[in-house]
Amino acid sequence: MARPAVPAAGWGQATAARPGGHSLDWVTGYGLVAVVALLFAISGGMLWLVGYNYDGLTGNPATKIHPSTYLLVLMFAWRACTFGNPVGYTLAIAGRRPASALMAVISILLLVVVVVRQRPGMAGMIDTFVAPALLVMMLAEDDEKTFARIQTVVHAVMTANALLALFEFATKTLVFPYRLDGAVFMNDLRSTALQGHPLSNATVTSIYVLALLSGSRSLSMPMRLALIGLQCAALVSFGGRSAMVTTIVLGGIYLLFSGVAYLRRGRISLPGAALAVLLASLLPVVVVMLFSWGFFDALLERFVSDSGSANARVEMFELFKHLELRDLIVGPDIDLIESLRRINGLEQGIENPIIRLVLYQGAFFTLLLFFGFVLFMHEVARRCHPGIWLTMLGWLILLNTSESLASKTTLMTKFVVIALALYRPVRVRRLQMQPREAHEPSMSVIGDRPSRRRYPRA
Repeated sequence: MARPAVPAAGWGQATAARPGGHSLDWVTGYGLVAVVALLFAISGGMLWLVGYNYDGLTGNPATKIHPSTYLLVLMFAWRACTFGNPVGYTLAIAGRRPASALMAVISILLLVVVVVRQRPGMAGMIDTFVAPALLVMMLAEDDEKTFARIQTVVHAVMTANALLALFEFATKTLVFPYRLDGAVFMNDLRSTALQGHPLSNATVTSIYVLALLSGSRSLSMPMRLALIGLQCAALVSFGGRSAMVTTIVLGGIYLLFSGVAYLRRGRISLPGAALAVLLASLLPVVVVMLFSWGFFDALLERFVSDSGSANARVEMFELFKHLELRDLIVGPDIDLIESLRRINGLEQGIENPIIRLVLYQGAFFTLLLFFGFVLFMHEVARRCHPGIWLTMLGWLILLNTSESLASKTTLMTKFVVIALALYRPVRVRRLQMQPREAHEPSMSVIGDRPSRRRYPRA
């Protein structure tokens, strides 16, 4: 009789399900925390300093994939092997996060198509789509201590990112400037901080601010307010117009409705009300002082002169007039698209992910990827408490203001980390679960869905 597969030595002790206990071995747990730290803290500008040409078009193809993705794949292989049945482990976590597994499969299939058809975007499929799907699948084991450490890393790195951005803004010196094959754009002095590119910084910071407003329940209110103030100041230094407008509009709407709901409950703290009145009185004074010191000059200049960004969003539709129906379905010739871009003045890029994907990969593959993306976002939202709607809405708006997911980026991985870590539901009960079959990993969880209890509004 065949002996059933069992976890490797040391794995069983780590997965012993008990209240407050681990469900991940310490190597995997700390490895996932290291993945998040590398993801948020290491930019292409930093990697260039050590000879790793991540953002450029030339160089070794292996350097076009972010180090955090390599470490994530390594942690997946480690976890699968230490369980003793790699196939069983993969099927088990895929069963718990089917939409993430579907996203990974679709992305890998499209990666093969890209390689066979010799089209651009090979590394983009891996960093942009495979990495976030794989991370969500691994986090399906619901290790509370790992999630707590990830929250700490996100808060710490984003705080350091904001402080570095303000330092760069004040000194007009970019510590880790964005580089394309080593070339630095000397006329762009917007802060790059730890995220590498001003617009990437603006997007991540905007999402983080919205998450601080409606999520991050583990932080005290004074701490959340302090972090929101710091991140909003850094957001100005990045010069992201769309991110700034999205943050102000969505954040303002959320605060308005939350304030009305709070007043309707009839429980008003006098010290809190006094503090709110004081802050509301001081805010106009602070804004006027910052205007007088020129703090908003760079951002206002972006609204006055957008370097042709608005015109590019109009001109990109002109490209479709030169394409046949077959080209739209399966993707036109790359040389033709590059020529049309130069003719229409779109050298800086096509600032919409759907339009760019259709032009480079075809409508069929775009629809397939879009289908997987929608299911993936729905699955991520289901693992969060209801406040996720605010950050999810901001994320979807900002996606459509640049090439974003149509090119190589780690933005979606950063979004799912912020969503799953900062919107983690409070667990009301804990079940001890044993493997249903010999090939399934033991996971200490509380049901797979967030609690339906109502949460007080921030």
